[in-house]
Amino acid sequence: MTGTKIADLAAVPERGSHLFTAEDGFTNETEVILVRCEETPGVRAWVNVCPHETQRLDRGDGAAMRDGEIVCPKHGSMFDACSGDCDNGEAAGTSLPAVEVAVDDGVVYLTDDDYDYVRDGPADEDDGPGSTSHVGF
Repeated sequence: MTGTKIADLAAVPERGSHLFTAEDGFTNETEVILVRCEETPGVRAWVNVCPHETQRLDRGDGAAMRDGEIVCPKHGSMFDACSGDCDNGEAAGTSLPAVEVAVDDGVVYLTDDDYDYVRDGPADEDDGPGSTSHVGF
């Protein structure tokens, strides 16, 4: 298998998410969530952000899930765990940015050429604004 091991598939909760940090080619850290999906390979990876208002879906204790959908904690928009598409609420008509992963022998690997695995857990808290505002004083 080509790619970097993220986690054992068993470590991805049936409800909720497994949070990890990746970086792009410019070393910008990006939070990514692994969520269970009923379609092969059984898990999907999404950038940990609601495209409506740049809200984190997993704030450190797992993304809220209901009936195979990821729930945005700010406005309640729901994203299909398998496709990333939203057809309701404030984020209707948007999709979560996908990150490519593969599963081999019960292990989830990061296979996306645009990202390198950094660590489990959130991105460095010191790398940006502490709120949704980009205004600093």
